[in-house]
Amino acid sequence: MGKMLEGLKWTPRWVSHLGCVKGCLDYLNVDVSDGWLFGATGHAFIINMHDVVCPSGPTAWNTEMLRKLGRNVGYASPGLSATRNDADFDEKRKLIWESTTLALDNGLPTYGWELDVPEYYVVHGYDDVGYYYSGPTCCDGAGPKPWRELGETDIGILEMYSVTRGEAADDRKAVREALAFALAFAQSPAKWVYPKYKAGLAGFDRWVKALEGNVAHGFGTAYNAAVWHECRGFAVDFLKEAKERLGGPPGPFDEAIASYEVVAANLQKVAELFPFRERRPEHIEDEGRRAEAAEALRAAREAEAAGLAALAKIRDEL
Repeated sequence: MGKMLEGLKWTPRWVSHLGCVKGCLDYLNVDVSDGWLFGATGHAFIINMHDVVCPSGPTAWNTEMLRKLGRNVGYASPGLSATRNDADFDEKRKLIWESTTLALDNGLPTYGWELDVPEYYVVHGYDDVGYYYSGPTCCDGAGPKPWRELGETDIGILEMYSVTRGEAADDRKAVREALAFALAFAQSPAKWVYPKYKAGLAGFDRWVKALEGNVAHGFGTAYNAAVWHECRGFAVDFLKEAKERLGGPPGPFDEAIASYEVVAANLQKVAELFPFRERRPEHIEDEGRRAEAAEALRAAREAEAAGLAALAKIRDEL
């Protein structure tokens, strides 16, 4: 018993969810740029910030809309999920195992949550024991992860998705719906943003407050900086590609591109002040480092506000 999809692996990205999707799309020969994937799913414009900037921010939100908007990109990602507190958790876990092995048997790439650390991983095969996977901490692959152990963590969540090719939406629809979601998410609606978290401009405010109050999580600050900098960089790429595909409207697109270039540049400063791979406890303890990061975040917030206003203009004109 077993199956391996040769050549399937994740694409290393700070947003592991989309790194897994990109790896699956590459395996399926779906040609899409990182900018278009991040932008058309709305993720390029997301920020989600906990009170103390803990590392959960980038993943602890309702990501359902990403999968819906993924259809506009040209793929579907049906899946199953369960939590360890479910009364029928064992049955659900078995069903997820059976559905995942069936998808792999049919040549469909799959990805799931927390096969190792709390991130997403491409699942490229299985044997009698469990899953073989690729992702953060194991770019070249690892496994088997016993399928009966999935979900047995402090977080206690089990998610698994398969990815199939689909017909992409026309560019105008893809851009309009992505920006509509991004603008709605920025208002921190309870539908997508959980208690103790804030999105949009309020997310930047919360980050600044945590740094100035010396309550920001050091690991979380470095991780959030890396993730949101990556997102804003791809926001610029998406807007440039969308402008080219749609032929305008040039004014609002140029305004949005200029604004998000400033956001990305300032988030890069924060990422350099709190480097994830070279992080040290003394970084977050350094008052001067925190003050410099807070100043960069204020500049990023100001540019983000202008960027969101430009996105609204683009949405309305489309």
